[in-house]
Amino acid sequence: MDIKRKRELLEAWENRRPEMGVISFRCSATEEVFLTTATDIPAKFNRIRFQLSAGNCPNKRLQALWAQYGEDCFEVQVVKRLEYEDPKENHQEELDALCALCLLENPKARRIWK
Repeated sequence: MDIKRKRELLEAWENRRPEMGVISFRCSATEEVFLTTATDIPAKFNRIRFQLSAGNCPNKRLQALWAQYGEDCFEVQVVKRLEYEDPKENHQEELDALCALCLLENPKARRIWK
């Protein structure tokens, strides 16, 4: 790959607008809901699924449910999306506020990570 193409790809990566928001993993067997924020929703889903499949999720309750019921018993979804202007800004405070709102709306929900 030539240098010009590498620069184009790097620039496209730096200027992308990843989908941000709050995601959930809901166990249909127990109705327990686990929420977390994501600055890149597809990447966060993949990361958590990989951790769970490897038996390496920091949330022991979520890991136990995954081991007991399996992936098919979980519904994963985007609960709320964050609308934002500048992709280079840090949006973590906004995401945390959005997650707090989701936790208030669903008393059965809890954070994946504290």
